[in-house]
Amino acid sequence: MAETSLQGTNYSDIRESVARLCEAFPGEYWRALDREMAYPEAFVKALGDAGYLAALIPEEYGGSGLPLSAAAAILEEVQRAGCNGSACHAQMYIMGALLRHGSDAQKQQYLPRIASGELRLQAFGVTEPTSGTDTGALKTVAVRQGDKYIVNGQKIWTSRAEYSDLMLLLARTTPRDQVARGIDGLSIFVLDMNQARAAGTLTIRPIRTMMNHSTTEVFFDNVEVPAENLIGEEGKGFRYILSGMNAERILIAAECIGDAKWFIDKARRYANERHLFGRPIGQNQGVQFPIAKAYAHMRAAELMVHKAAELFEAGEPCGEQANTAKMLAADASWEAGEAAVQTHGGFGFAEEYDVERKFRETRLYQVAPISTNMILSFISEHVLGLPRSY
Repeated sequence: MAETSLQGTNYSDIRESVARLCEAFPGEYWRALDREMAYPEAFVKALGDAGYLAALIPEEYGGSGLPLSAAAAILEEVQRAGCNGSACHAQMYIMGALLRHGSDAQKQQYLPRIASGELRLQAFGVTEPTSGTDTGALKTVAVRQGDKYIVNGQKIWTSRAEYSDLMLLLARTTPRDQVARGIDGLSIFVLDMNQARAAGTLTIRPIRTMMNHSTTEVFFDNVEVPAENLIGEEGKGFRYILSGMNAERILIAAECIGDAKWFIDKARRYANERHLFGRPIGQNQGVQFPIAKAYAHMRAAELMVHKAAELFEAGEPCGEQANTAKMLAADASWEAGEAAVQTHGGFGFAEEYDVERKFRETRLYQVAPISTNMILSFISEHVLGLPRSY
């Protein structure tokens, strides 16, 4: 498949380098991990050692200082190679809150060590069992006591918590009944998870899911967080989190494009190689058309991903484009997965073909990090001016 360009470059050198790295982690590697629900430690280390996880960290802090479109190319190629970047992709966008809103001291303390791989900032503590996407209803509290905050509460669907040194934590610092809106009075902190676990105040419980996603629920029992770990101003945490969501949407969308390309190529190859009744099954339009349609939809979604990244890098508003890109790309990857399963028939369900594994993995992006329905609601209200739905 020919490559489209983004802002004059398609990052071909980066893409080729990522593809070569991924060759060392074939389907057999991922299948073995999938059976045991194990974390891809070797793969994450390889990405980190190659500097890809520090792509968005400025050079002054030891990173590559690349634009968002380059990070998107990295993650797209990871998925296109049949690997799974979800084990570490959050590190690319979580650190954005620290970079944009953290103090100089915080940046100097954490960013160089994240860039070098000494520290992993991969856990994002936002969602709670009773709040879901209603962030303003979260109940985890951080109470100031002198030079520290005491945190109590619970988070859920906190992926990679067992394999992260630091967590970006959103907690309520002003009681809900003392603010005008639920999203007011929230603050974000850098939580040293190793210290909290050693103190016995942080408990992590894995959640077994339909795909190997290393997700957990996390319990805070009088966790002490130094006041100096507060990012930005107290009470403005939701605004800080919101500023990084467009980057998250774009990067996840790029992963979905990579998944779609993997599925399409897998289906194309099988349709050419599989012979029934003396001819390749790909000669039948019933096999051709779903693959071709998935390809067309993938290309359309890809253009929106590129547009969203272009606006983001230019510092322009891109909420509409980022959310639309995420929705269209998630739909495209799911459609391509359907085509791949249907093309393979029964073999699509066989572990050795990797289709069923990737099929389960890409299904997640209809739901996370934001569901398709939430995006449709956003477009309805904030783009089309329709009444707010309830």
